[in-house]
Amino acid sequence: MPEECADAQVEAALETLARRVEDCLFGCLRAPGVPEGLLAAMEYSLRAGGKRLRPALCLISARACSEETRSGEACSDGGCFGEEAERAVLLFACALECIHTYSLIHDDLPAMDNDDFRRGMPSNHKKFGEASAILAGDGLLTDAFALMTRCADAGLPATRVLRAVGATARAAGSAGMVGGQFLDMLYTGDVEVRLEELAAMQAMKTGAMLRLSCEAGALLSGAGPEKTAALASYGEALGAAFQIADDILDVTGDPVLLGKGVGKDAAARKCTYPALLGLEKSRIEAERRAKQAVAALEGFSGENAALLKGLAAYIVSRAR
Repeated sequence: MPEECADAQVEAALETLARRVEDCLFGCLRAPGVPEGLLAAMEYSLRAGGKRLRPALCLISARACSEETRSGEACSDGGCFGEEAERAVLLFACALECIHTYSLIHDDLPAMDNDDFRRGMPSNHKKFGEASAILAGDGLLTDAFALMTRCADAGLPATRVLRAVGATARAAGSAGMVGGQFLDMLYTGDVEVRLEELAAMQAMKTGAMLRLSCEAGALLSGAGPEKTAALASYGEALGAAFQIADDILDVTGDPVLLGKGVGKDAAARKCTYPALLGLEKSRIEAERRAKQAVAALEGFSGENAALLKGLAAYIVSRAR
């Protein structure tokens, strides 16, 4: 087994996981009593595609911990991780995609980033109107937490689910993604921002949920504190690399391939790594953070650890 997967292997693995997530995802929201118009707005953005990176990270991290458990390390709560548990983790992974999609709907609103397109399609508010878009985001966020609680009914120990739900609330909330979005707006325009402030903001806005996706996979698998902390560190570094690469792509990317316009950060005078460091130094920093992510997995082995390591390289290869 190679220590690190190549880009083509990573893409193939992500496509397989994305199909599995989508097979589960679109049945999760069809609860009795949801107004059809609201459901249409929620599912519109959920069906817009994407790599399904956050649910993939949750599933791969749980599997990586499962490999370690089978090799001799006991689960922290005395439980085990098998096929039934993985099906339960899939529900949690789908909930993470709901939270991510809610954040994109709200980020695109005129009061936020004012984007007319997302993944090559009209933004939710352009399709359904601002009020429906706000409510679609609210519905996805709230329903995501209800979906997470179903993991206990699906066979996972309730203590694992409770820890993962708490970690998710912290990562998505005011000290995480929401707070990061607030700072992103605050740092837009004629504002002087230091590099460490930019890094902290991006760690909240983007990094918190990527870190959480890995941490939740570990928690749900029953991994011990050391493995959970290692995967959280991996996710934190991966999130930094991902956002820096995204900043670079807004300067150099192909809008057709990206499914959205480019150059918007500069036009809006947003604080980004290329704005502060230039493109070449930004690429070097993205590579450095990807190497940090790989180093965090030193204690892991097996095909899922190799996939996580390859994913770190794949993230920054987009921006070369």
